[in-house]
Amino acid sequence: MFLKELKLFNFKNYAEANLRFDRQVTCFLGNNGSGKTNLMDAIHYLAFTKSATNPSDAQNVKLGENQFVVNGVFQRQQQLKEVTCSFQVGQKKIIREDGQDCVKFSDHVGKFPVVMIAPQDIELVWDGSEVRRKFFDSLLSQIDHHYLEDLIIYTNYLKQRNSALKLFADRGQTDYDLLAGYHQKIIPSAKSIYSKRKGFLKEFLPAFMKYYQNLSGTKQEAMNIQYRSDLEGADFEELLQKNLARDLALQRTTIGIHRDDFLFLLNDNEVKRYGSQGQQKSFLIALKLAEFQAIAEKKKFKPLLLLDDIFDKLDDLRIRKTLQFVAEGMFGQLFISDARPDRCKGVLKEMNLKADIWHIENGKFTL
Repeated sequence: MFLKELKLFNFKNYAEANLRFDRQVTCFLGNNGSGKTNLMDAIHYLAFTKSATNPSDAQNVKLGENQFVVNGVFQRQQQLKEVTCSFQVGQKKIIREDGQDCVKFSDHVGKFPVVMIAPQDIELVWDGSEVRRKFFDSLLSQIDHHYLEDLIIYTNYLKQRNSALKLFADRGQTDYDLLAGYHQKIIPSAKSIYSKRKGFLKEFLPAFMKYYQNLSGTKQEAMNIQYRSDLEGADFEELLQKNLARDLALQRTTIGIHRDDFLFLLNDNEVKRYGSQGQQKSFLIALKLAEFQAIAEKKKFKPLLLLDDIFDKLDDLRIRKTLQFVAEGMFGQLFISDARPDRCKGVLKEMNLKADIWHIENGKFTL
């Protein structure tokens, strides 16, 4: 898959932008705050129908304006596909593919897959279970449409169940029939999500370990990812009934796949507590490279890879090893952003990689 054109209108700090891409590697170079990451985020919008950095569509409109448009032309399997994301304040966001509106955004996710590596991704290692679930949910949603549908169903009915539990507490009366209706939706979707998460991790681990060993240069460190769930060895329907009194008291659903965790381990200890900075960084990049491989294998074509300002967060060894995969042809189209042009150009020259260089300054750019 190849992104040939990117057009922006009133998106973040860009009043208007029109970029065309011809080479495998494209670099956006400029000072911090110039708009490099905003270009990366625009590409993310075309893939996921949302921003990677700001969940509020209204806050992605250029200051003083009331709408934005992000348009991209992709080449996939010898066919050109045009994708447009548009939003106007006070109205619903619109996603179009070749001029046809997407009725369900979930139908669009996964058609134009993207893997993004950004400075904030270190939160995957440092933060709690929600961030790690989000990573695997995003990955699985791009390769399995039914997984995304189950996730949407579970999330929606979980919210309704939690709202009902609060209502019951206020009224002092429980509607068991209403809860049973929610359970009819929650239980099958939860079982499906649990099964797919567990099965996918078994496929994912060998690739992750391969990339970690390559990045770290050692096979002596026992890195692992362990999946933990309330549904492990248990019947979810029985769990819901057993925990109902506690749920009513706390006014929220206290068990389920929304509490699942993926533990990142080094010699059976948490990486965030016992891993060095180098080990944590290698762990993160290995996760992302394994994500890329999983999507490429399932989709039968390579997703876009976005490296956003990672040169400031990774040491030279890990940067060079990552770009070595590019030089060896593992990746397809690659986008890189960096605040230090000489550094980026020097690494690309060393790797013998030809790239289009866009210089960004205050929302304006030159090639």
